[in-house]
Amino acid sequence: MNPIRITRRYWISASMTALLLATPLLGQAAGVDDAVQELQQGWEAVRYQAPANEREKRFEALAARAHALSQAHPGKAETLIWEGIIVSSLAGEKGGLGALPLVKQAKGLYEQAIQIDGKALDGSAYNSLGVLYYKVPGWPIGFGDKKQARDLLQKALAINPQGIDPNFFYGEFLLENDKAENALPYLQKALQAPDRPGRALADKGRREEVRQLMQKAKAS
Repeated sequence: MNPIRITRRYWISASMTALLLATPLLGQAAGVDDAVQELQQGWEAVRYQAPANEREKRFEALAARAHALSQAHPGKAETLIWEGIIVSSLAGEKGGLGALPLVKQAKGLYEQAIQIDGKALDGSAYNSLGVLYYKVPGWPIGFGDKKQARDLLQKALAINPQGIDPNFFYGEFLLENDKAENALPYLQKALQAPDRPGRALADKGRREEVRQLMQKAKAS
């Protein structure tokens, strides 16, 4: 029997077996990605289209779905990031001291995501965690820390220097810390950032927020 034929037959058999074994995993990964995209689209619809008096309730329902997805797929940075974004948005709608448990929950979710893969979703965990650090009050009320915020936002920019979100939030950070002149280049870059596939609604809403911040910066 030809030894080359045996080797080739074995290689084909092994390859087919590996493919068959991998197929359910590939399907599962696609399912998770689709579910993450649904969370993303749900967040965009609530954030930019829902009436103000309905956003809190809708974010609560979306947060429950996000948590279920994170629990069903542990070790997936993308699910943790989107759960964190939704929980942070819910905290923003609640406002006041009642929002502190939610922002602490979101902080933990972002930190878990960074431990798994800090570059997931173009460094969104660094960006979102940085936003929490400059928006949440400092000690003794909360964990806010401007230096930590700057470091995290700069890490996000290093991963995604052309992105609309890291440039917007770093510009906002600079503006809120009395550095309006330094903020303008980042806001201009955010305005000119390339469109994100499947994110037309979010990009439109964010660009409007960028324009509003630019007017504020020019008036400062």
